[in-house]
Amino acid sequence: MTAKAVLIGPPGSGKTTLGRLLAERLGVGFRDTDSDVEAVAGKPVSDIFVEDGEERFRELEHEAVRRALAEHDGVLSLGGGAVLHEETQALLDGQPVVYLQVGLTDAVQRVGLASARPLLVLNPRSRLKALMEERRPIYERLAMMTVVTDKREPEELADEIVKGLPG
Repeated sequence: MTAKAVLIGPPGSGKTTLGRLLAERLGVGFRDTDSDVEAVAGKPVSDIFVEDGEERFRELEHEAVRRALAEHDGVLSLGGGAVLHEETQALLDGQPVVYLQVGLTDAVQRVGLASARPLLVLNPRSRLKALMEERRPIYERLAMMTVVTDKREPEELADEIVKGLPG
């Protein structure tokens, strides 16, 4: 099964907000793999990191992405680090992957540095910057389309993505 769009990008890029809007525009369902992981684990992502560790979270995340790509033909939002898993990268090959690119300033404003983002606990601004720089080459390689989200409204971004999607 092929999704209509698979949204990737760092925390604060707008994957959930834009994903819901895009699904509405396309008349399809929306699915977020972080929500799938939480449903399977029975606890929030932040608790999985603390109680079970990042490695366990990444295993659950990969399985959630695999399942979602097999079952869901709408808009899919992946957790920011889902693309780090090599098997997940392989699964995304041939999918309509949209990289939501965001600058550090906008990401910080959207995420809110007091939020429960498990990888951003210590020195969140520099940690977010490092995550964004580390993951950017992977996001860019996987993307069929890159959309810069800085200082733009979700409606405008959704229009741009709809126009750029295949079929």
